[in-house]
Amino acid sequence: MLEIISGNITNEMPNIGDFLLRTACSLLCGFIIALVYMYKNKYSKSMAITLVLLPFTVQVIIMVVNGNIGTGIAVAGAFSLVRFRSVPGSARDIGSLFLAMALGLVTGIGHLLYAVIFLLLSSAASLLLVYIRFGQGEAKARVLKITIPENLDYDGLFDDILRKYTVSFDLDKVKTTNMGSLYELTYIIQLKSPSMPKEFIDELRCRNGNLNILVSREQINGEEL
Repeated sequence: MLEIISGNITNEMPNIGDFLLRTACSLLCGFIIALVYMYKNKYSKSMAITLVLLPFTVQVIIMVVNGNIGTGIAVAGAFSLVRFRSVPGSARDIGSLFLAMALGLVTGIGHLLYAVIFLLLSSAASLLLVYIRFGQGEAKARVLKITIPENLDYDGLFDDILRKYTVSFDLDKVKTTNMGSLYELTYIIQLKSPSMPKEFIDELRCRNGNLNILVSREQINGEEL
């Protein structure tokens, strides 16, 4: 037992006690990784469960191929072909998956003390970066979507209103909706005020014929690699 904690391992399969100790460490690491990942983040139940179980899965594979270099290379090649999620994930999703895999590798070869140290340092760094909002855009940034009839010329249609209430604006995307009878304009805007003035929305509604207007905080592609 002491050998497994200190990392002094052999090429033989560990006994049942060592296996259970590694498994407990892997599951605990996965559980903590999942908690850190869920902190102030959008997540799904399946992703959280995957993060809990992934270190244990990698640990078992590493234990099985321990001492066999050829098999180890084959397993590493298989991991490189894995598509982490069928739905496009964020950089934080992929980073958490890599972290879980790395911890599974460390526990699989028996360096449990280093796994705990690695887990504590990486979790502390992740929580600190989220807490200080590292890399986050300006809070006043918004995505503005305006629907207009097809008979209106959208070029410069709202420029005077946008200059009045925003520091900067950019027409990011134009698409047709409702069988081509409507246009949807997507602007990236920077408001002068941290709040959303009601007068701003009212003036836009008067200009677009009281059709749909959407303002959101979500940044386009802000979470993608």
